[in-house]
Amino acid sequence: MKKVIMTGNEAIARGAYEAGCHMASAYPGTPSTEILENFATYEGVYAEWAPNEKVGFEVASGASIGGARVLCTMKHVGLNVAADPLFTMAYEGVNGGFVVVTADDPGMHSSQNEQDNRYYAPHAKVALIEPSDSQECIEYMKKAYEISEEFDTLVLFRTTTRVSHSKSVVTVGERKNVEVKPYEKNVKKYIMTPANARAKHYEVEERLEKLRKYSNNCELNRIEMGSTKVGIITSGVSYQYCKEVLGDNASYLKIGLSYPLPDEMIKEFASKVEKLYVVEENDPYIETTVKAMGINCIGKEIIPVCGELNPTIVRKAILGEGSVINYKSDVRPPSRPPVLCPGCPHRGIFYAVSKYKDVISTSDIGCYTLGMNPPLNVGDTVICMGASISGGIGIERASIVGKREGKKVFSFIGDSTFFHSGVTGLINSVYNNTPIVTVILDNRITGMTGHQENPGSGKTLQNEPAPMVDIESLVVSCGVKKENIRVVDPYKLKETEDAVKDAHDSKEPFVIITKQPCALIKEVLKKRANLSCKVDSEKCKKCKKCLKTGCPALKFQNGIVSIDESMCNGCGLCKEVCPFDAIEKVGE
Repeated sequence: MKKVIMTGNEAIARGAYEAGCHMASAYPGTPSTEILENFATYEGVYAEWAPNEKVGFEVASGASIGGARVLCTMKHVGLNVAADPLFTMAYEGVNGGFVVVTADDPGMHSSQNEQDNRYYAPHAKVALIEPSDSQECIEYMKKAYEISEEFDTLVLFRTTTRVSHSKSVVTVGERKNVEVKPYEKNVKKYIMTPANARAKHYEVEERLEKLRKYSNNCELNRIEMGSTKVGIITSGVSYQYCKEVLGDNASYLKIGLSYPLPDEMIKEFASKVEKLYVVEENDPYIETTVKAMGINCIGKEIIPVCGELNPTIVRKAILGEGSVINYKSDVRPPSRPPVLCPGCPHRGIFYAVSKYKDVISTSDIGCYTLGMNPPLNVGDTVICMGASISGGIGIERASIVGKREGKKVFSFIGDSTFFHSGVTGLINSVYNNTPIVTVILDNRITGMTGHQENPGSGKTLQNEPAPMVDIESLVVSCGVKKENIRVVDPYKLKETEDAVKDAHDSKEPFVIITKQPCALIKEVLKKRANLSCKVDSEKCKKCKKCLKTGCPALKFQNGIVSIDESMCNGCGLCKEVCPFDAIEKVGE
């Protein structure tokens, strides 16, 4: 046994490893991404990136049926994508232990919504576990596999951003050697025809009753008695905030197995304290159950529904006190809104499209969402993964039905997102002959989540060489006519602008594929280490046209246009834009 410092995500990976988990499948998504990246480094396990969360979930489902202990991870919105197999596997149950991590994002640090995925557990009727620190991530993961196999259920393992990314000291142990269970054909268990599913539903309800009794007596739920004047029912990172604020001046019911909730334990705890609070982030998940049991408690009357909690919010809500200021600083950090990086290959296509004022641009989840920012202003909608294409189809159809002509729809999607859920949208546009322009931004990596491999990058998660899915061939196989496809280098402005014009004028489904690797890939950084662009002040006419590219390396200060050499990596787009040849590339 040794002690190390781990993030929650690292600890989840370690816990799965120590539990004898054999394999894992996932699609990267903040705040869950690092779990698979760390799990893949352990010997004797197999890990893979899937094209999307549904595929990852289904791979894990098959492996569980095949007898392996499996892990599937995703961010909260990813579980929406995987919801179809989730609800059916809740009926089928498991063979090898099956744990599904849902990493919620209170405060929406990197997400399009703030949904509370605890509700998936009662909706699907599966067990739900919530750790509150890195040590619990290890211990609870090991317990999750035991619960999964004992109760024949998959287990939802819910974390939040603070648990996933905060670091704390953990004690690591040895891996448990777990044999892959034999697979035995069982049609009634694993084929969910209506007749079989009806019988399985009764089993699911019986299982929930057994889990409820277990919840009232397991070590994952515990009562910590301090002052009986105040009682706190809480879970996850909220427990840490309450302990920091109230310490021994309160008693706690700390819930780790939060579905089914420990009803008898809740009643017992409530009877021991004078005033009862429920402290939880986002929705009143626990509070609703407590009040439905006829127990008076205070919750969302004082605890906010929106955003993540912190000790200051808890202190003000329960004690009516302001924040405790441990230090003060007169320095105020500058505002740093997210922008496309210097040298980002997406900038060229966005600049070319920005010249058209009759364009509706539907965007997707990824770095290219940032094309919405001025001065580019390319981006009218963002819904969810893959919806740029299918949403764009809808906007185009609304225009046709409403007889509103004159607007051209450009739908922007990255390579990884296209593999994730964009292909079906493209097929729809071809099948229904909807004349939108699909722009596939191929930067050879899954960018915004931190450079994970994907089916087009040529490597697997475990760094093995892999076939690269050729996007152009895939587009052709979807039915797009070859004459309606353009493959361009977005750093070459003339060919990019020509492609955009052809697409804009087309009356049929059209596809532009931009091919240039992300400027932050290590190999690219090394290749461009000595490259930069420089403004010749004698030639510069201060027309500011280069500034319209939105590159953060360019600046206009004291009437002078200049380029920050420390930021620039010599992509050359500003040089292509300048009409007076006042910008030169150096270091070639």
